[in-house]
Formats: sequence, structure tokens, C-alpha cells
Amino acid sequence: MLQQKIPATVITGFLGAGKTTMIRNLLMNANGKRIALIINEFGDLGVDGDVLKGCGAEACSEDDIIELTNGCICCTVADDFIPTMSKLLERENRPDHIVIETSGLALPQPLVAAFNWPEIRTQVTVDGVITVVDSAAVAAGRFADDHDRVDALRVTDDNLDHESPLEELFEDQLTAADLIILNKADLIDAAGIQSVRDEVASRIARKPSMIEARNGEVAAAILLGLGVGTEGDIANRKSHHELEHENGEEHDHDEFDSFVVDLGPIAAPAAFVERLKGVIAEHDVLRVKGFADVPGKPLRLLIQAVGSRIDHYFERAWTPAETRGTRLVVIGLHDMDEQAVRAAISAAV
Repeated sequence: MLQQKIPATVITGFLGAGKTTMIRNLLMNANGKRIALIINEFGDLGVDGDVLKGCGAEACSEDDIIELTNGCICCTVADDFIPTMSKLLERENRPDHIVIETSGLALPQPLVAAFNWPEIRTQVTVDGVITVVDSAAVAAGRFADDHDRVDALRVTDDNLDHESPLEELFEDQLTAADLIILNKADLIDAAGIQSVRDEVASRIARKPSMIEARNGEVAAAILLGLGVGTEGDIANRKSHHELEHENGEEHDHDEFDSFVVDLGPIAAPAAFVERLKGVIAEHDVLRVKGFADVPGKPLRLLIQAVGSRIDHYFERAWTPAETRGTRLVVIGLHDMDEQAVRAAISAAV
């Protein structure tokens, strides 16, 4: 008798939407399900995987967390994703459910299409694609390159219909969704969240379900068990770059750059965070994430920034095998002055 297909949930969303926080909450409330995670990050420092490995959830051991760090998952399906899935399926103790966290810069469509590959489709099905939206960021136009300027031009020029790469990416992630989660809804008022709903709905022809959340808190029963079989509907969810992929061309992310900044101890974290806000605003940095070493503290400080909004808190104890230090991934547009940003962040310590 053939084994029942393992359901896989693809979780996507733009930079800083709260995907990792939501997955961590999911693992802590998985109701006995054994979950395997596949994580694809943009940048050289595995922050998301490190955060999830440290959560101590019984539903997902460190051996069940797999990080793909060779680039955007939508461009490395054959080289990275398919072999990873094959190895996962060959395990003696197979997972009850697979959760895939894509990079904030990845297109979900090629990944979902990969579930139709012969070695995958007989064993796994896409339970659903969940797109996480940072409601406060969307309300502030942070999903697009100078979104306010583009909108202002649209008001005065009826012929302007250009979409920036960031807007296209945002729309592609929404188009792939079976469920859209408007996360961080508590950071804006009721009128603001309604405007976000309207903005999101206006970006896509499909009308997937849409719910609100705060701090990534969504019940496991909502996230798991959608039962969509999305791989069978991929033809109705074409991305802006779909034709490029169909023609064998690689979708590149040359419009984005990332680099890692290594720093020493942060003696005054609150002051550092305030100065970091200034650096982000001056250089139009999209995302900063990483860990900081605060002298005298047994716990490491997690830093997550989206635009000028920065979350920081002591996340877990340093382990004996770790070297204490401060490492931050910086993500911005391709014309970001890396040396200037490095110098500014170093000066903020």
C-alpha cells in the first residue's frame, strides 16, 4: 500500500514580514506533529535557522532543520531543493509535515512547480502557500523602491504604469498564496489595516483568504491542513518572471545586495539601536538582522530591523560551543554603498 503523501507548507513573504517568528510559534504549538523545516535565506549568516534551532521545540529537532544557503531557492530548485527533499524522504523516520521558509526575495512559483517533479509528486503535496505580509511596512510603502515617489508620479501622469522590481516581487508572492496573513496588525489602527487589505487585494487577480495576526501568532490548525494541493494549480499563479523561467533563463536578484558586518561587544544596546535607525534611514537599508554580544549578559541579543523599525530582545543563552560576537546581515538595493554602511554601523557601536 502506498504511503500517504506528506503535506508541505510553503511560507513566503517580503523581507521582515515575520515568517521566522510565525514558524517558531508554530513549532511550539505543533500538537505532537513532527515537522521538518527547510530554510532558504538571503545573505551569508543563517540567522533564521539559528533562531529556530534555539527554540527548543519538541516538534522539530536540530536534525530536522535544513538550511539552503547557496542562493535564492527559486533559482536553485534542481541543484539544492530536489536533492534536499530526496534525502529527507529517504529518512527512516519521515516527518509528519514539511515547512519551507523561503527567502524574503524568493519567488514561490518555481518552488511550488518543483513538487510536480517525478521523484517528489508521488510522495509530497503542497498543503498550501502562505504569504506573510508586514502590515505596518506595507502601510508605509516599504515593500517598494521609493513607493511614495512612484505613487506621486502616478497621480500626475496617467501614462505611468511602471512597476519597480520590489513591487513585482511583492505581487508575485501574493499571487502564489492560498492564505495571506497580515502580520503585525497591532502596529497600525483599524483604518490602516483596512487600507492594507485594500492594497493587497488590488495587487492580485486571485482572491485567497486573508487574516490578521500579531507577533506571528497563528494557530497551527490554520497554518497546517489547508489541503489545497497547490502544485496542481500552479498554472493559475504565474509570476512576472514566469516566462523567463519557462525559457530556461535564471531569475537574478542583482537589484539586491547583502553583506555581513562583524562587530565587537555592544556595551549600550539601546543607544546602538537608536544610532542604527539613523544609519538605516540615511542609506535606505531594507533589512538588518543578526545577533549582538552584550558584555555581562549570558543571553545574546537578537536584532531584527525592517526600515527604521527595529525589534531587539535577549533571545537565548550563548552555548559553550559558540564564540560570542556581534554579526549583522545587511540587505539593500544594488546601489547601496557597502563601505559607507559598514563604516556607519561600526561608528554606531
